[in-house]
Amino acid sequence: MPRGSSDKRERQYEHIKESVQERGESEERAQEIAARTVNKERARSGEARTASRTSTQDMSSSRRGGLRSGRGAGGPTREQLYNEARQRNIKGRSHMTKDELSEALGRRS
Repeated sequence: MPRGSSDKRERQYEHIKESVQERGESEERAQEIAARTVNKERARSGEARTASRTSTQDMSSSRRGGLRSGRGAGGPTREQLYNEARQRNIKGRSHMTKDELSEALGRRS
């Protein structure tokens, strides 16, 4: 987190980081996603010194997360299913298709 960040942004960073790790991403990737998200929110609300055009004109991170989180028409990606299967220690997961992973995880297709 950048120096001078508010307590709210610190909490937001930790919440996002934990959520990303629960989805099966590495800690390094979770930190990157959380930092990018919080920095974008800081830019949108005028807390950052500089802001790119996309940070201020694109849809908010919270809205985008709901739209592009892998829960849309196609459902979770194979990679997301694989990561969940790895966390649950499902055998043979590396040879499974997306549909097979979904079935092994007990999801409806």
